[in-house]
Amino acid sequence: MPRSYAILGVGALGGYYGACLARAGADVHFLLRSDHGHVAAHGLNVTSAHHGDLSIARPAAHRDPRDVPRCDVVIVSLKTTQNHVLTQVLPHLVKDDDTVVLVLQNGLHPERDAAAVVGHDRVLGGLCFLCSNKTGPGTIRHLDYGRIALARHTPDGAPGGVTDAMRAVAEDFADTPVPITLFDDLVLARWKKLVWNVPYNGLSVVHRTTTDHLMADPGLRREVETLMEEVVAMAEAAAGRTIEPAFIRQMLDDTLNMEPYRTSMMLDHDAGREMEVEAIYGDPLRAAAKAEHTPPRLAQLYDQLTAINRRLTS
Repeated sequence: MPRSYAILGVGALGGYYGACLARAGADVHFLLRSDHGHVAAHGLNVTSAHHGDLSIARPAAHRDPRDVPRCDVVIVSLKTTQNHVLTQVLPHLVKDDDTVVLVLQNGLHPERDAAAVVGHDRVLGGLCFLCSNKTGPGTIRHLDYGRIALARHTPDGAPGGVTDAMRAVAEDFADTPVPITLFDDLVLARWKKLVWNVPYNGLSVVHRTTTDHLMADPGLRREVETLMEEVVAMAEAAAGRTIEPAFIRQMLDDTLNMEPYRTSMMLDHDAGREMEVEAIYGDPLRAAAKAEHTPPRLAQLYDQLTAINRRLTS
């Protein structure tokens, strides 16, 4: 029997991955608010530049978490700025014993919010390298990539190994277009994701541009590389995690080869929504400060984005 999934946060990320699972035969339930009426009437419309039409004509769409059956896996794909709702929502979605909560969010340790509700031993973290945009109610356009690095959350940040729960989730994705990689160290995986997220999200907002322009302009590309190097140094100082220089080259090459992309932070800014500044910048900086390490350009970028965020939320 296919395992059941609840998708909490049906945006560019949750909508894409949820549609992929549903098309592969999983029992997927989508929890929506503002888009519920549209999706219930017209379906979840997902198109991919590489995989074609992934739309779900009659998705199991729910407005109230109390109407969602308790599921085997809950995917949290909300923005971290919305994590305050987890205490109200997660208890209605998880089973008493074996539900896995898979956190597909940005930042250094977003799993902690879910773990505070369901317990540390039931939480997995997923690092997504995905270019996907929500273009309208219940409408998602997948541009490029989509892989997920999956790892186990542990309360002390120690490597958690590869678990049966991780293998089961990977198996559910086996018939989808989504490549899954299993990692034994979630903290290392999260610092690696920050190598991309820190420069491209923040600089896209400050300089009002897209990834292709950040790579094409020599001065902006130097800023990108400086920030990547600072994140690598922070990972070593704050967490004792070593990221090889080849990983920076891989992130630069992947970005050069991807479709021109408006980052999620840029989209949030342009829509007047609060940006994920604390998750992507504040938390890593505070972790580095405990190790008496201060990255100058990243600290400056954090101050710039914090000021912009204050204007958005005032």
